[in-house]
Amino acid sequence: MKPVVMIPARLAASRLPNKPLADLNGEPMIVAVWRRAIEADIAPVWIATDTQAIADAIQAVGGKAVLTRADHPSGSDRVFEALGKIDPDGAYDAVINVQGDLPTVTPATIRAAAEPLRDPEVDIGTPVAIIHREEERSASSVVKMVGTPLGGGRFRALYFTRAQAPWGDGPLYHHIGLYAWRRAALARFVGLPPSPLELREKLEQLRALEAGMRIDAMEVSEVPLGVDTPADLLRARELMSAQAGLA
Repeated sequence: MKPVVMIPARLAASRLPNKPLADLNGEPMIVAVWRRAIEADIAPVWIATDTQAIADAIQAVGGKAVLTRADHPSGSDRVFEALGKIDPDGAYDAVINVQGDLPTVTPATIRAAAEPLRDPEVDIGTPVAIIHREEERSASSVVKMVGTPLGGGRFRALYFTRAQAPWGDGPLYHHIGLYAWRRAALARFVGLPPSPLELREKLEQLRALEAGMRIDAMEVSEVPLGVDTPADLLRARELMSAQAGLA
């Protein structure tokens, strides 16, 4: 494979205005995420954004950014437009979509997302982690992956849900919203209309499953903090200060 890492970032956010540019211990959050992607050392890293200020922040630290339309319904659509702009000839055959609000994501988790694409039968790779906290088993905010084990910490994903599933004894797996796409799979996905289960569960990845695309998941040891609120931002600052102190 010849992959590229894309980090979609838009300025509008209802719960945390100007989220990508929020200060995280002296630098914008989008820069912190970019640094994690660079540390993964898996592919060139680009920011796909609708805002010049975000592009300026990345370019100020030596990163690469591409401007996209502001009206994309999802990060996947933004990534697809950006990919066409930076690589119109199709040299990159895979793209790793790292969410721009995961400043604590580890490089190992980014690498794990791409691991399933080594299998030519897989269209999309994504990470999951075992749920340890009892309250998260039934929390609708925690998306669960239902899958069949393939060995080596890898699963073939059969379904994603906000419900507590599967039933019975055994671990539940928290899905982490980070994806490695074959380029052809992403092109097909963005051309499909939202699917019934996607609309019902409000989970974009179900569109791919309903269309017969194969998603494999790799188990990782962390669930990175997603920053959606001012409280999340404070927690991210604490976590990153602690990590800096251990470095």
